Amino acid sequence: MLTVGSVVLGVADVPRAAAFWRAALGYVPREEMTDGWVVLVPEHGVGTQLSLGLSESPVQPHPRVHLDLYAGDAADQAAEVERLLALGARHIEWDDYPDNADFVVLADTEGNRFCVINTGHG
Repeated sequence: MLTVGSVVLGVADVPRAAAFWRAALGYVPREEMTDGWVVLVPEHGVGTQLSLGLSESPVQPHPRVHLDLYAGDAADQAAEVERLLALGARHIEWDDYPDNADFVVLADTEGNRFCVINTGHG
């Protein structure tokens, strides 16, 4: 049986992206980082690895694959969005928000899109 071992993001600046995701998720490098590659793992406990690899591909405005980061409720979501913005994320003008959306679309320091989800949304 297969399992998901790591989610891989292409980035233009591995150290910059690693700094953002380390602060955002509380992850640490699994082994020494190079200029072209790093695998980040949860500092405490088990969880999905996040691998960052050097890429020259442009960021997709509507990526087919992205990360969903879960927040507990609307207040937690708002606080996490503000924290992530302070770390260097930016809001993305998303043209496909449904009415009463439970997600906020952001981009990391490399432009990779991700969502912060209000899991308490009814």
